[in-house]
Amino acid sequence: MIITVASGKGGTGKTTIVTNLALALARKMPVQVLDCDVEEPNAHLFLHPEFQEEEEVTLPVPEVDSNKCDGCGKCSEACAFHALAVAGGKVITFPEMCHGCGGCALVCPQGAITEKPHRIGVVARGQAGRIAFAHGMIDVGHPLAPPVIKAVKKRAVGEGLTLIDAPPGTSCPVVAAVKDSDFCLLVTEPTPFGLNDLKLAVGMVRELEVPFAVVINRSSLGDQRVERYCRQERIPVLLKIPFDKRYAATYARGKCLVEEYPDWVAAFVGLWQEIERLVSQHARVAGN
Repeated sequence: MIITVASGKGGTGKTTIVTNLALALARKMPVQVLDCDVEEPNAHLFLHPEFQEEEEVTLPVPEVDSNKCDGCGKCSEACAFHALAVAGGKVITFPEMCHGCGGCALVCPQGAITEKPHRIGVVARGQAGRIAFAHGMIDVGHPLAPPVIKAVKKRAVGEGLTLIDAPPGTSCPVVAAVKDSDFCLLVTEPTPFGLNDLKLAVGMVRELEVPFAVVINRSSLGDQRVERYCRQERIPVLLKIPFDKRYAATYARGKCLVEEYPDWVAAFVGLWQEIERLVSQHARVAGN
């Protein structure tokens, strides 16, 4: 099963949920954590994996043979991302803007365009005790996170539970992380910003047709509007974590709740059992 943990905004506690759930379940089943927040991965700060290998992520970008190119400009016209331009009868390429679609090479009447790999990031793999771990890191200056996220997701093993730590927000990188998941946990907080961005995230997962539920972090702060919204929309709230300075201090030390407060192990195991129930329920409904 693949479970993605997402949120409409940053700072809600996605990584807290992923790492604690992984640690609580690792003794019961094979667990893998994939940190797909490739612009700012931080799950490794809590799980402390020993990295064993690192692999570059590349995109095919155009390379123009000036001896064949006649400057017709058809490649530039075909590029929806403005990664090529024609000036003075010569083609100028902008690799950082290229999405690697290969359209420019297809339309070039002179066959002057070939593709070469262009590095945009890396994927590192390792082991954190019983937990298999992988995360991606996009190179500075590169705006295309989805290809790096897809490269991380390809490292998913075929058995047990895979937990994906998604980027914050509801843009293309989050869609790339949530897509093809069996279930999505949306982490929010009981504030006006939390509610606003939760609504955006709910719209996203509904569009992707991924079953989902909500976890409310720092639930003892703010107001009841998030819970009222979930009741109105019939969205299950599977876990509430109250605000506690001790929990904040634990997080600041790079520790997890289930390590320092054993009572939370049962809570996260219960969270997993509720997810299993909802996934089974969704499969039955879809089958009908």
